Amino acid sequence: SGVSELYQSPTLSSSGGTAEGAMSMSLPKMARLGNSTFAQMEKVNSELLAMTYGALVTTMLKDFQDVKIVNQELEKMGYNIGTRLIDEFLAKTGITQCRNLKETAHSIAEIGFKMFLGINAEVRWSSDAKTFSIEFKGNPLIEFVELPEKFKDLDYSNILCGVIRGALNMVQIVVTTQLTKSELKGDSSSEIKVSLKEVLQEKVKSDD
Repeated sequence: SGVSELYQSPTLSSSGGTAEGAMSMSLPKMARLGNSTFAQMEKVNSELLAMTYGALVTTMLKDFQDVKIVNQELEKMGYNIGTRLIDEFLAKTGITQCRNLKETAHSIAEIGFKMFLGINAEVRWSSDAKTFSIEFKGNPLIEFVELPEKFKDLDYSNILCGVIRGALNMVQIVVTTQLTKSELKGDSSSEIKVSLKEVLQEKVKSDD
């Protein structure tokens, strides 16, 4: 389907509501919602989070002995987490629907990243309007981490790519995600590329 059709499709909704319930929120309001929701979240010590995640990645590297497999497994793990986090996201933010991909993207960056990671993120768009990137700094997962040369191909935060893909899949949005920049690899910020593949239509069961 074309971009115009995709932009008319309701997204980021688990309720199957109509356009009347669709979210229409300015970016400053999204940022404020992200901050207020984060303030209500139970806080996890960032150092503990970093160390726990680091231990997980270290164990996976020892078990699989293959960086590519670890990258895949981290993404799969994130996907499973994302399928569960989306319910908490919708419940605590009060969001019912986003009207288009733009609002969906900014909901993830302005609200989701602040809510679950405590950091600010920005959205950058590609020319085709079906692909956007989420750029962020201060990723708590990489605190205290340095990548040895032999692990230069490790996408250490690939779990975040999976979280985004899993959460969106639960609300009928099929995407691919890729970690394209990382502060661990010398970039000034981290970046996740999100490409829209399909907006699924919910099937309505008949009484027959």
